[in-house]
Amino acid sequence: MLRYILQIFGVALVLSGGLWTLQGLGLVHWPADSFMLDQSRWAIYGLITLLIGVGMLWSSRLRS
Repeated sequence: MLRYILQIFGVALVLSGGLWTLQGLGLVHWPADSFMLDQSRWAIYGLITLLIGVGMLWSSRLRS
């Protein structure tokens, strides 16, 4: 059960972290009125979030 929870949250963090990173770098301008656009701080936050998500996915693989 814990494995599936880690996978679900891991995927959610990877997707949201990826979006935040791309918005922060100015590569994705969606939604157009987002406060995260072209803000390097959000690129860093997104990268950290993405890495935590990858860690959760890796951890879920070890719990097979």
